[in-house]
Amino acid sequence: MLNFNKKKMKNLNKFLIIVSLLFFVQSCDEYVDYEASEGYQIVADDYFKSANDFESALVGVYDVLQWTLYNFMIGEIASDNSLCGGESASDVIGLQKIDDMIHDPVNDQLKRIWQYMYEGVNRANYMVENKDKIDFPRKDEMYGEVHFLRAFFYFELVKIYGDVPLFTNGRLTAGDSGTLQRVTKSEVYSVIESDLLAAIAALPAKKSLDGRATSFTAHALLGKVYLYQEKFAEAANILEPLIGLYTLPSDPASVFLVEGENGPESVFEIQHSKESNGWNWGWMPQSTEGNFGVIHHGIRGYNGPVYSSGWSFNVPTQDLFDAYDSADKRKNASILDIVTWADANSASYNEGYEHTGYFNNKYIPRAGYSKNTTELNYENNYRYIRYADVLLMAAEANNRGGISDSKAQTYLNQVRSRAGVMSINETGSALTQAIWDERRLEFAGEGQRFFDLVRTGQAPNEISGFVAGKHEVFPIPQTEIDISGLTQNAGY
Repeated sequence: MLNFNKKKMKNLNKFLIIVSLLFFVQSCDEYVDYEASEGYQIVADDYFKSANDFESALVGVYDVLQWTLYNFMIGEIASDNSLCGGESASDVIGLQKIDDMIHDPVNDQLKRIWQYMYEGVNRANYMVENKDKIDFPRKDEMYGEVHFLRAFFYFELVKIYGDVPLFTNGRLTAGDSGTLQRVTKSEVYSVIESDLLAAIAALPAKKSLDGRATSFTAHALLGKVYLYQEKFAEAANILEPLIGLYTLPSDPASVFLVEGENGPESVFEIQHSKESNGWNWGWMPQSTEGNFGVIHHGIRGYNGPVYSSGWSFNVPTQDLFDAYDSADKRKNASILDIVTWADANSASYNEGYEHTGYFNNKYIPRAGYSKNTTELNYENNYRYIRYADVLLMAAEANNRGGISDSKAQTYLNQVRSRAGVMSINETGSALTQAIWDERRLEFAGEGQRFFDLVRTGQAPNEISGFVAGKHEVFPIPQTEIDISGLTQNAGY
């Protein structure tokens, strides 16, 4: 979790079961069947009576960030960066189908993303619903965080599913499900922009605790939102104040170690801890504060130093490995060549399904990074926005917006300099492609590649099996179609 009081969190979990009614409760077996007889009698009228109540509820909104493992996994597996891997062709079949571009509306992983992101929206809206209960000193700043978080969840929804249902004034109830309508992406983006502008106005420049949103994190996310809409002038303008506020550590590998968390390159990280007592597989990942995504990336049957064994999912492709210059410091930081490593360190391992010889070295299980129920409690933070992303977004906005290729070159070459590779002097469309190529190398394994290929129109040429006019978005889960009568995305 974030650096919040753990005892408070245990009590909060009971509270959230009642107050946070899920978006489509009938479709989510993981969350239903909680009756008043179980002792969870807290209702809204009994809560939000003190500033501490509001703080506890806010922790509950942040908590949903930790459930985003599949958001980031599909960003790699659906792209040309990775193959699904795993134990066999039927291991997590939803991810296997996404890898092969044969996914359909009956997909457990896509259903969970939908449910989790709308759970975040519902929790944020619950706080909006009760905003006027009392006043207290940190109220405006707190609601800046609420606006940031709601924008985060809606941004994930719109980039994954396209047009989605939009609600902002309060929670949905089970009775609302038959009345839902999808709205256009532009309408959703308009709300996201408004939320982030409100967050920028209310939040401090410096975080009070690791993992908290600041005005700078809201600037960065808004820049990304603008870039996805090709609002280049707006993106360049909102990102410019961040230039120079962060630094790039000289060793790119260090950024992804525990000791590198929340460091000088960190703009926004999703916090995880290995201290959780959560162990319940039926409530994964909600039962733990650890990063459940990490175990997926581990070396199957590994025996050796530094690393720990895992499930061999999301394995980098040969094409990605070959895309790096031999002098690029990011090559080994991003990709573990297991054959070379095992030979040099007397290690052994088993080959999983679709074995490429490579593993995601950024989010790989490392010895000492987990305890208790090992698989569920890796402490690796997910780096949602790094300063390198700010620089490359600003470079793209300046270049594609026709604002300044000189600035674009400067920002791009700062990233390349840290990587230990030569500067680039291209302009125009050649510079555009250089920036896009750089994004692949810089953010390999971080879940951005598929969405970058889609938003830049490169996906049909780079992703095997990709069908233009269909695969730009993922299908609305069939359970939600059945319950609410929502329209399905084209082609599904």
